[in-house]
Amino acid sequence: MKANDISLGIIFISFIVGAFVYPHAPDMMPTHWNAQGEIDGYMDKFWGLFLLPTLSFGLFALFVFIPKLEPRKKNIEDFKDYYQGIILVTIGFLFYIYVLSILSAFGYRFNMVQMMAPAFAAIFFYMGVALEKIKSNFFIGIRTPWTISDEEVWEKTHKLGGKLFRASGIIALFGAFFEEIAFIVIIAPILAVSVFAVVYSYVEYKKIHKGE
Repeated sequence: MKANDISLGIIFISFIVGAFVYPHAPDMMPTHWNAQGEIDGYMDKFWGLFLLPTLSFGLFALFVFIPKLEPRKKNIEDFKDYYQGIILVTIGFLFYIYVLSILSAFGYRFNMVQMMAPAFAAIFFYMGVALEKIKSNFFIGIRTPWTISDEEVWEKTHKLGGKLFRASGIIALFGAFFEEIAFIVIIAPILAVSVFAVVYSYVEYKKIHKGE
C-alpha cells in the first residue's frame, strides 16, 4: 500500500470518527491551547469535529497538486517515496491532534503541549531523514535564494540540516517528560536550526562564489 493511500485512509477515518462522536459531543469543543498546554479556545462542535479532517484533506490535495507546478519535476520524482512520507507524517500529526482534542472534549485532562511532544519529535525526525534525500526544487526543503541558485549549496545545506532536524526531534521528545519546559524544548531547537540553515546556506554560497 502506498503512503498516499494510507494518508487518505487516515483522513477518511477522521471523518468517520467525527460523525460517530457528533451526537455525544459537547456543544462547545476545545480547539486551542496556550503555551502551558491549557485550553484557551473553543469552537462549536460541528467545526470542532470536522475542521481538522477538512483541513487535512485540503492539505493532502495541495501536496498532491504541488508536483504539477514544480519546474524541476524530475527532482520531485527522484524523492517521490520520501515526499509521500512527508505527506503521511503530516496527516498523521494532524490526526493525532484531532484525537487529543476529542479526548479533551470528553473530559480527559492532560497537558496538551506535553502530549504533543512525541508527535513533534516524530515529524521533526522524519523531516530530517527526508531533507537529506530531497533534490533541488521550489516547494519542499530548505529553500533560500542560495540553495535554489546552487546545487552544491543545496546538497550541503540539506545534509547538515537533516542531521540538525533529527537532533531537534530527539530534543523535542524530552518535552513529554518535563511539563515545565515542554514548549521550550519543542520550539527553541527547531527555530534555532531554521535560522542556522538560512545563514549556513548564505555562507556556503559566498564561499563557492567568492569574488563574483
